Formats: sequence, C-alpha cells, structure tokens
Amino acid sequence: MISKSMPETELKLKDEKENITLKTFRILDGIKDILEEDRKQKQPLILSFNENLLIKIIKDFMSNKKQCMIGITGESASGKTTLVNYVSKALRKKLYNETYTSLCCDDYYKDTADELKAAGSYEELYKTGFSFDRPDAINLELMRAHLISLKYGCGVNAPEYDFVSCESIPNRAYKNPTRAILAEGLYVLGDELVDLFDIKVYVFTPFEKIKERWFKRAISRGKTGVAAEHQFNDVNTTAQIYIRPTMKNADIVINGLASAEYIEEITTRIINLINDVLNFYG
Repeated sequence: MISKSMPETELKLKDEKENITLKTFRILDGIKDILEEDRKQKQPLILSFNENLLIKIIKDFMSNKKQCMIGITGESASGKTTLVNYVSKALRKKLYNETYTSLCCDDYYKDTADELKAAGSYEELYKTGFSFDRPDAINLELMRAHLISLKYGCGVNAPEYDFVSCESIPNRAYKNPTRAILAEGLYVLGDELVDLFDIKVYVFTPFEKIKERWFKRAISRGKTGVAAEHQFNDVNTTAQIYIRPTMKNADIVINGLASAEYIEEITTRIINLINDVLNFYG
C-alpha cells in the first residue's frame, strides 16, 4: 500500500535540495566577488583555488553530511601558523569555538630532551646527524590516529612540544570532534596524512622572506650562531625533498606574504557572506 504522504514528502525533499543548491551558488558567487577583489591587491591572499571542490564542500556543509577536514602546509616560517591563528580569530568572532578544532604538527615532535642533554648543545646535537626537519622527527602515526578519531566523532588528548628543552608533554590539550578540523604543519600534505583531508592548502612564501622569519624565530627557541645556520641549511635541503613537492596536492594556494590583518579581514567577509545567505534563505 502506497502512503498518501509520499508525494508531499518527495516535494519537501525536492524543495530542500533546490534550496541547498540555491544557497550554494549564492555563496559561491559571493566568494568569487571577494576573490576578484583580492586579486587586485598588492599582496592577494589567494593565489589559486579549485572551484569545483569549493562547490562540493559548500554543498556538503549545507547538507550537514560530514565534518570538513582541512590540511594546511608550507615550508618552515612560511606563515602556516599565522594563517591558522587569524582564520581562527575571525571564526571566534562570528561562531562558537565548537565549530572548529585545530591540530599542529609541531605539537607532535618526538621527545629528544635526553639526546639534547647528552649532546650538551644544539650545535653538538646536529653534529650527530640529528634533524628536526625530516618526517621521522615527528610522530605522524599518532597525529594520523588523532585526526581519524576526530573525523569519527571521538575527542583526543594532543601532546605539546617544548622547543627549548625538546621535551614532548603527552595528553596536554583536549581536542573536540567539531564540524571543521584544521591540521597545520610541515608534513600535513605528505604521504602519511594527505588522504585524510577534504581541503588541502599550501602556503607559498619566497625563500628570502622565509629565511628572514626563520632566523628571528630561531632566537626565541634558543638557536643562534652556528647551530642556527646548520639547522637552516637542513631546513632548506629537506624542504626541497619533502615539502615543496606537496604543493601539487593543494586545492588552494595561499600567499604567505599577506598580512595577518588581511587574513582576518577576508575570512570575516566570507563568514559574513555565508551567514547572510543562510539567514536570508532560511
């Protein structure tokens, strides 16, 4: 026996799909306008993006189908953390913190406090052949396990790494399984993790700016003189092998020279656009 309510149910589903499609393309048109303005800037934020992927992500988000896993990578000192911090700042202004969670590769460095103490200094540690800039220096297996847990709705306790002492402190920060998961770090788009992400972002920054930023940051982490020079040479060499090639995996390429304030501004405009469309069309 066919239910009399079936035609009404089908009509409702059809209306919902049409509404989602309408909202998707209104948002897409608005984002295109924002990106067109962005291209005219001296330092635009978005260097390239995959439009078809953007349509799919918006539709999935509208349909509440699943969480969105976002991977952000780039060379050391390219501006990855700045990007995540100022996107997060914009999100916190407009949305509840429960909307997103972020994980950072830097927190997953393996504990090498004993090795540093035994060597006596960073300079002597590097002489042993140790490198902070190869994938095996980071516990990518644990990070992958945590990302998978978050993807399937389970919270995790992430570690924290002390860059001065080289100590890894386990279970330091609880991470919620939110609608959007942001993962940032050197090897996020490498073979070990890349398959987990719905959106893959690469932050591109010219070499000279990376070098300038890197040495400023090295001082804050207790690395100066020969030790800093040695590590930066290693950073550059390993970037050529492990990081720069991953730009081919990216759906979006970000300009690492864009200012923090501009990152927040563009993110805020996109969030406002999405909220306005959702509020207007219900």
